[in-house]
Amino acid sequence: MTTARNSTVDAEVLVVGAGFSGLAALYHFRNAGHHVMGVETNGDVGGAWYNNRYPGARCDVESHDYSLSMSPEVEQEWTWSERFSDADEIRRYLGFVANRLDLRRLISFSTTVTGMDWDETSRSWRVTFSERDPIRVRYVVMATGPLTSPIKPQFPGMDAFAGRILHTAEWPREEVDLHGHRVAVIGTGSSGVQAIPIIAEQAERLYVLQRTPNFVVPARNRPITEAEDRAVKATYRERRATVRTMSSAYLKELPTQSAFDVSEEERNARYQRFWDLGGTNITSAFTDLKTSEEANATLAAFIHGKIREIVRDPEVARKLMPTGYPVGARRICVGTNYYETFNRDNVELVDLLGTESITGFEARGIRTDRRLLEVDDIVLATGFDAMTGVLTRLDIKGANGELLRDAWRGGPVNHLGIAVHGFPNFFYLAGPGSPSVLANVVTTGEQQVEWLTELLNDQRDRGFTRIEAEAAAADAWVKHANELAEGTMFFKAKSWYIGANVPGKPRVFMPYAGGFPAYARRTEEVAAAGYSGFVRS
Repeated sequence: MTTARNSTVDAEVLVVGAGFSGLAALYHFRNAGHHVMGVETNGDVGGAWYNNRYPGARCDVESHDYSLSMSPEVEQEWTWSERFSDADEIRRYLGFVANRLDLRRLISFSTTVTGMDWDETSRSWRVTFSERDPIRVRYVVMATGPLTSPIKPQFPGMDAFAGRILHTAEWPREEVDLHGHRVAVIGTGSSGVQAIPIIAEQAERLYVLQRTPNFVVPARNRPITEAEDRAVKATYRERRATVRTMSSAYLKELPTQSAFDVSEEERNARYQRFWDLGGTNITSAFTDLKTSEEANATLAAFIHGKIREIVRDPEVARKLMPTGYPVGARRICVGTNYYETFNRDNVELVDLLGTESITGFEARGIRTDRRLLEVDDIVLATGFDAMTGVLTRLDIKGANGELLRDAWRGGPVNHLGIAVHGFPNFFYLAGPGSPSVLANVVTTGEQQVEWLTELLNDQRDRGFTRIEAEAAAADAWVKHANELAEGTMFFKAKSWYIGANVPGKPRVFMPYAGGFPAYARRTEEVAAAGYSGFVRS
């Protein structure tokens, strides 16, 4: 049923963002008959991957699983070249998806949302942009991603630095030539781990400024053979179904034993097998690595042994060894020749926790409390205001005139990791309260889109034009998510999972730690109960 109120809006649904989840939302909403439009701040599709152009940028989920499942035709027609795709191939893939499924005509590119206000009278959102006139829409779906709001640390004297300051999340589209340059990289998270070995091959001198060392496992990336690709495509539908039964939402070997069910020799042999295979699956070698500190310590000891084995200088190896938190409490990094890079004569590790600290920038480089690091270029691999930053930086004003950033001042209270009390007809994908960053974000985002499509269909069929999460339901969901996380290692590290990398951000665990199947099951139960926890009219 279509209501008279539809005449007051420019579109029924506005999708903000044209990455994986945004394209999935446009596809499903359009095919369900909804009047949908998309906006994207960048000049093309890609989302976070549009800006991921730093040296070595690459996905850490295998390509066949890090892809959209909504079109069997796309599955069969697109061929991945590598086990872990680089950023350029992912951009090409998303462009292919947009063209093949005729989604580009739905998207206004180079269009940046600046704010949105809820109007109760028309039951619509007034959305403002920096490049065009405001529009009114019935529903807003934020497909802006969990890792798209970069942190740009402010050091004294940054304006005085005579060289280039580059951020891995905002890397220039044109080629950046670092050959023969003296370079400093600040940050050794996922982006830094990928960029540092490539920069080291080009730079005359590379300083790696490390605050907290991370656990890094090898990618073992390689080309996908034609036979492998044919085998996956022959049973792709079955693979997709299997993936949705996995906690991680991607295909991997499942553990059946505790770390202490086997001898030390057998345990280390299993770790070695996963180390040789590459990727993050080593954290699933045993059933209790994510819940038992004692079991986790055996994996940490194995990785420490690998660092000592690879890095020739014992003191440098010691500084690269993460201590004080379990494996997986911070996002595990996947790299290629990362530890090997510190054997190069042109690379120096600067330990910001142990031996010196940054006091500021000067014209010729970075001043620490011990010396001046003279450099031509500075690379900030300093991460993101994860999961909430892209939402709270916008002026999103809800039904009571409250801004979302104020509603979330004490933490991102939400229902099902998709809706917020006080913000009717407003949904977000892959954000707080969802399993996104603890699983394959493509699959988890697609599931949310599918669920939202059914919800919007039901709204239309029943003649409803307003839906809002109940405060009690949101409180209950956050309580449930916290209880799940309390039985894990996640609270034992200062990580972006709990907002510890952003000064002043509430220290709360943001993702859903119960695994993808459990999350999907809970959302299905809510739908089956007539969308319990929501008020609809």
